[in-house]
Amino acid sequence: MKTVDVALMLYANCQMASVHGLGDLFSVANQYASDHGGTVRIRSYHWSPETDEGQRPAYVIVPGRLTAPMDKDEASQLAEWLRDCHAHGATITSVCGGAFVLGHCGLLEGRRATTHWFYGDAFRAAFPATTLMPGDILVEDGDIITAAGMMAWTDLGLRLVHRILGPTVMADTAKFLLVDPAGREQRHYSRFAPNLTHGDKAILKVQHWLQVRAGKEVSVEAMSAEAGLEARTFLRRFQKATGVRPTEYVQDLRVALAREKLEFSRDTVEQIAWDVGYKDPAAFRRVFQRITGLGVGAYRDRFNAISGMLSPGNLA
Repeated sequence: MKTVDVALMLYANCQMASVHGLGDLFSVANQYASDHGGTVRIRSYHWSPETDEGQRPAYVIVPGRLTAPMDKDEASQLAEWLRDCHAHGATITSVCGGAFVLGHCGLLEGRRATTHWFYGDAFRAAFPATTLMPGDILVEDGDIITAAGMMAWTDLGLRLVHRILGPTVMADTAKFLLVDPAGREQRHYSRFAPNLTHGDKAILKVQHWLQVRAGKEVSVEAMSAEAGLEARTFLRRFQKATGVRPTEYVQDLRVALAREKLEFSRDTVEQIAWDVGYKDPAAFRRVFQRITGLGVGAYRDRFNAISGMLSPGNLA
C-alpha cells in the first residue's frame, strides 16, 4: 500500500477547525479509496517547529487563523522548513490568511494566489509581485495551491483528494460530507469593503457622501463638485485612493445594498432594483451578476435569511 504524506502545519492561534476538519476529510476519502480497491492512501499528520523530525511530506497545508495573518517576523520560524520542503518537491498549500505565510517565505513571487477577501488590500500591499485572484475560492498554480476563506479548507481538501486518490473518490467524499465540490466563487460571499484609510480627505468626503446617498442617482460632476476638485483631477485622485473608478464604486455600493435587501427582505426584485438606483431591472440584474457571479434569483435562493417566508412571486 502506497501512502502520500500530507503535513498539517500548526502554529500559534492557527484555525484548528480546518486542521481537524482536513484530517477527517482525508479519513473519509481513504475509506472510499479502500472501498474502490485503490492502492494509495493519504497519511496526514500535524507538524510544528517543536515536533519536526526531518519529515519531507508530499504536501504541506498552512491553515489560516481567526486573528490577523502572520507578519514576516512570525513567519520566519517556519520559512526554512517550508522552503526546504518545496525545494525537495513538496506542493505547498494554504487556507485563508495562511497565504501570507507562503508570501513571507518567498514562495509566491511571480505566482497566482488567493486569500480571504477581507485581506485583499493587505495582501496586495505586502506581496506586489504576486497576482492576487480575489474572486477565486481556490487557485491551483502547479506546486502552490491557495484557498480563500476560512471554510475553503473543504475546497482545498477535495482538490488534494482529487490529485492523490482520483475524481471518483473525491466525488464520493464530497457527497458524504455534503460539500459542493465545484461551482463556488469567493465573490458570491465577499462584501464591498472600500478603502477609507488612504489619506485623501477630499475623496474620503465623497465616499462618506456616497454612502449616505446609496441608491440615489449621482453623477461624476456632482461627485467632483462635492470634492471641490476639477473633474479630471477628481477622477485621477479617486481611482488612486480607492483602486476603482467612481462609476464602479457606485455600482459596488448599490450591489452591496441590494445584497442586504435580497438577504433580509421580501421585496420583489423590481422594487429592490428601484431602491438601489436602477430604473431598469434588467440592467440591475446584469450588473448584479457581473459583480457577485450569481443571478439575483440564485443569490436570494442561497442566502435569504427568511426564505421560508417568501412566496414564489418574490423569488423572481
